This record gives sequence, structure tokens and C-alpha cells, in this order.
Amino acid sequence: ALRKGSELEKAFATLALVYNNSADPEGKLSKAETKSLLQTQFGSFIQGQENKPKYQEIISTLDEESENKIDFEDFMILLVSLTLMSDLLQEIKNVKTT
Repeated sequence: ALRKGSELEKAFATLALVYNNSADPEGKLSKAETKSLLQTQFGSFIQGQENKPKYQEIISTLDEESENKIDFEDFMILLVSLTLMSDLLQEIKNVKTT
């Protein structure tokens, strides 16, 4: 649908597609499914972050109250939080594209 879209539009479309392909019919993910999706689809951002207190805090929320499910908005907040604390973000910031 966004073949002619900008790189940012394509990135968000991909994000929504990956989420929707994993979500239940109500459009939500269990916390276990969320953790699995992060490991398989966001591994480069979370790799090596396990010992950071902020990472542990973020991930611990997925271990609590396992009946609760994550909607797309919460998933986006989770991704942004993990991205902001990731060492990979600094590496990306140091790369300039032309």
C-alpha cells in the first residue's frame, strides 16, 4: 500500500503489519507474545541491554499480571522506550546518510 511512501512511512507500515500479524483477533498481544516478538523482531536493539536497570524495569512489566494484553499503542510505547535506552541508537545516531 505504501510502495511509494517515504522511508518513515514504510517503517511504520512494516511495524503495524508485524504487530497485526502477531496480534489476536481483538488486535492485542499477550505479554508472552510481546516478549517473543521483541526477541525475534527487535533483537538488535535489545541485545546486550539485559543488565541495564531501565531495560529490566521495562521487561519486568511484561512479567507482571500475565493476563493483561498489550494493544498497539502500548506496544509502540514499549518499542520507543527500548529504542531510547539501546546502545544501538547511539551507533545509529553516529551514522550519517546522504
